[in-house]
This record gives sequence, C-alpha cells and structure tokens, in this order.
Amino acid sequence: MDSRISARGLAGALGGWRTRAPAYEALADGIRLLCLDNRLAPNTALPAERELAAVLGLSRTTVTAAYQSLRDSGHIDSLRGSGSVTLPLGRRAPRHVDTDADAIDLQQASPAAWPGLAGVMSEVAQDAASLIARAGYDLIGSLPLRASIAARYAASGVPTSPDQIMVTTGAQSAIQLVATTLLRRGDRALIETPTYPHAADALRSAGARLVAVPVTTDAGWDLDRAAQALTRTGPTLAYLMPRFQNPTGRTMSAGEQRAIAEAAERSRTTLVLDETTADLAIDDPEPVRAFAMPYADAAAPFADAAVPFADIDADVELVRIGSLGKTVWGGLRVGWIRCDVALIRRLAAERPRRDLGTPEFEQAVATRLLARFPEIVAQRSLLLGEGRDALAVALADRLPEWKIPSVRGGVSLWVELDAPLSSGLVMAARDEGLFLSAGPRFAAVSGHDRQLRLPFTAPADDLRRAVDVLARVWPDVRLAAPAPAAPDLVSAIV
Repeated sequence: MDSRISARGLAGALGGWRTRAPAYEALADGIRLLCLDNRLAPNTALPAERELAAVLGLSRTTVTAAYQSLRDSGHIDSLRGSGSVTLPLGRRAPRHVDTDADAIDLQQASPAAWPGLAGVMSEVAQDAASLIARAGYDLIGSLPLRASIAARYAASGVPTSPDQIMVTTGAQSAIQLVATTLLRRGDRALIETPTYPHAADALRSAGARLVAVPVTTDAGWDLDRAAQALTRTGPTLAYLMPRFQNPTGRTMSAGEQRAIAEAAERSRTTLVLDETTADLAIDDPEPVRAFAMPYADAAAPFADAAVPFADIDADVELVRIGSLGKTVWGGLRVGWIRCDVALIRRLAAERPRRDLGTPEFEQAVATRLLARFPEIVAQRSLLLGEGRDALAVALADRLPEWKIPSVRGGVSLWVELDAPLSSGLVMAARDEGLFLSAGPRFAAVSGHDRQLRLPFTAPADDLRRAVDVLARVWPDVRLAAPAPAAPDLVSAIV
C-alpha cells in the first residue's frame, strides 16, 4: 500500500459529487473520477466506511453500497486487514460509458498534427544512413538542433548560446528533470492554481511542498499572494506559465512579470517558465515570438518584449522550458531546457537516472521544423481561432448562465459554471460519450469545482457537439445537487 487518504481529505477532493440518484452511485462516480484523473493514485487506502459516512453526512449503508459499486467496476479492491484500496486503472472508462466512434475526447488539449509533418519526416528518413552512423543518443542534444533553438531565443531578445540548451524527450521530461535536479525532499515550490496537472505531479514526486498562487481569467496573477509566498516560504523554485497559461489562457503583463521577478530575486527563487503554449497566439497583432521568427530576421531588434521575462533587469535565475508538442504534434517528443551553462552541467549529471537522451531521428525532424516555424504557427493560429470561436459561440448560445472568458491564444477556455458541480458534470458527460477533465484536476491543492476546462483544439463540429452534450446534461446535474449547492473550496484552500 503506497498511501492513505483521510475521510476529510476525500470529501474535499470529491467536490460537488451529489449530482445523480441514487446517492451511493453518485458517490461511487465521484471516486471513479478521482481515480481516472489520477487524483487518487493506485494503491491508495480509502477511509473506513463508518468514518466517511460521518464526514459526508450519509448512512453507512450508502457508503457500503458505493464501495461495492466501485469493487464491481474494478476501481477498488478490499483486502483483509487493510480496508479498501484503489487499483491501477490507467485511462480506463467507468461503467455505462459509450465508447463508440461518436465519442468526443477533450481530456487532452493538443491539436492534431501539423499537416506538413509527414512530409518532413519523409525527408529526414531519406537521410537515415547518416543518422544511424551516429551513437543514437546524446545527453545534451544534437548541436544543429541546439543551435537552431538558441538562434531563435537570441532573435527574440534572449541572448542564448547552444551550450545553454539541453534537448529533452518532451516538456514533461524537462519539467521532471529540472524538479529532481533543483529540489530536495521538503523544499517548497511555488506553483499557479489552476495549473498544468502533470507539472504539479512532477514537483510532488521530487518531494516538494507546493505553495499555491491563484491566477484567474479576469484578474490574472494574485501578486500580493505571490509576493507573500515568495517572501515567507522562500521556495526553491517557482513554476509558472507566463504566456497563454494552461488552463486559463491568461498572459502576464510586463508589470506582473516585473513584480514576480523582483520578489523571486529577494527570496533567491529560481523561476521555471513553461513556454510550451507561448507561440499559440490567435489574436496578437504582431505574433513574433521566440519560435515564430524567420531566420532571415534573426538579427532584427525585438522591441515588443513579447517573450516573457526577456527585459527583466533582475538578478534572478531563469529556466525556460519549451517543446514542439502543442505547436507541431503531441507525438513528437522533443522539448528543451534553456538555462545557464552551470545548470546544464547539473542537469546532464542527473539525467542518466531517467534516460540517456532524445532519439536522433526526432531531433533531425525538429531541426527541419524550426526552419518552417513561421508557417507552422500561422496554421496553428487559424486552427485554434476557428475552434475557440466555435466553442465560445456555442457556449454563449446553449449555456448563457456560464461565464465564458475571452482569450487571445492558448489551447482552452477556463469556463466558470453557475454552480460548483464540475466533477458531477464531467461524470454525467462521460455517460453521453464526452470525455473531459473536471476543474479540480487543475488545482494545485484542492478546489476549482466551479470551473471546467474546455479545450478548443478539436474540430469545430466536435466542439459544437460537445456543447450540445453539456447543455443536455447540465439541468439534470443541477437538479440532482443538494440545495443550496456545496460551497466551492477554492477560497478556503488555495
């Protein structure tokens, strides 16, 4: 058994679970969703039935029936002397889910592959003889690719040499490597909430204690909370997504960047900037950023300072993380880390514990793709713009009581529901073949059950169908919830 969750901890994680009848099945669905989202890790011991019943205000019979339903669907097992324990499930769907070809999966906020990718791969395959003549892996990355990445940083106002670049197997690998290199068990790490869930998982697995700073679609980053957290807790690192933050789509203003950089300098906190969505602009009047600059313009001045923290005059260590996963294709596992040379050496010493380098073929593909990046981001802008507009219009028409944010880029809308029932809504939608992640999945600690992330990376027709499903099930979800609905936990916990 790996871990245990208390009855109060489980109640807080469940959020607005009372969204269907009978009550035992609604409770079982809530726990299933925690398992599916990996918010309840495999081999986690659940609270005793009597204890959970007391905390939730239910009869023990109801909790017993919920646990039996979970055993029947293969989500938990009961061990003699150990109580009920969650089972490894991966991405398995719960019972009664329609998994036919009409299902819509919006759990992953990644667009389909860039249309020219197959052609680039074919070109690289023609040079296979030269590729297989090499060792096949390199802890730092191929020099041509590192030089291409460095040149684009330099072109956008961030002077960079190839020695300051490490190529990784995607952004997630980069986040995990930075976390394990910089953090020791018990160190504090500042993180936004809501945030990219796998980044929070990586920090926790490195032993960090998370310090959450709220970011909202309308007010942006809570600078007072950020300054207090940096000053009082002295976190080792701060993980931020400053441009088109996932899931809110919010971008830091110059003033927000300056305030956070100054506070990080005082607390000697390393800023880890996840820029994997930074190039996904839709409405920017001049979409010229680190990886949208043509080579011919490499020496041109970059007056707009659109690259986050490019013009911050502060003695603060910056680590930048990027990848091709959102811009080109999620299956192309090529990411990178940009930092000072001393840290690159530390990362290289730590990396063999995880992997021995990024495959040569993928690196050769990535090098060619960077030469065509202006063309790629232009196509992405059109695709994401179509999806965003279709989703926003459909939501405004079918669910006008929801608060729809206005975003200028990124991959999703962080929608505010008119009741804290995101978890129950997601379970109800699964029964209709629509797969989503509930708001609490993006919480650094807990809460956000009033929010729902809706990616606009899918085709517009699929997004309209998804909204039809949400509009159809939402009234039943609202009707099944207790009145008044359980309060959102964001303000109490974050």
